[in-house]
Amino acid sequence: MAPATASAITLTINGEHHTLTVDHRTSLLDALRERLDLTGTKKGCDQGQCGACTVLVDGRRIVSCLQLAVAAEGRAVTTIEGVADGEGLHPVQQAFLDLDGFQCGYCTPGQICSALAVLDEHAAGWPSAATDDIRPEAGPPELTPEEIGERMSGNLCRCGAYVSIVQAVARAAENTTGSAAGGTTKEPAA
Repeated sequence: MAPATASAITLTINGEHHTLTVDHRTSLLDALRERLDLTGTKKGCDQGQCGACTVLVDGRRIVSCLQLAVAAEGRAVTTIEGVADGEGLHPVQQAFLDLDGFQCGYCTPGQICSALAVLDEHAAGWPSAATDDIRPEAGPPELTPEEIGERMSGNLCRCGAYVSIVQAVARAAENTTGSAAGGTTKEPAA
């Protein structure tokens, strides 16, 4: 008897459950785009190097071209389609619009998903290669342009909108509290 080469799985994407049968070799990216018609997540290099396919899995960023769809079963997947709160843009999305953090827009969904994770990682005090003082008592590092650039370095932009992307992430950091993926907006100061 030959081993099975496909399985029925249930994926939780943007809070909705989707049951589908997939070949065991199907990437999460291909399941999202080709099977679930969630085409916001882009296929760039298909080798995990460009970041265009970045999504959040259980709140952590991954390149979906390297994640098997079967491995995402039972985990919460957030794609760019699940970032906004209804018609209201997430502060990261709004900052990208306000500061021209995109040109052609192809890399933007992955950049935004990555930025959400950057804000959560920073709030949790995770250091990066650009962090000078990694002692826990030092607290989260200042979110400088160098710190943001290092944390976003897994996402490439062929148009070169990096300066605006860094500015957008910095602005979003100023306008959100708590979980970046949750999109809690700071109340205006009285």
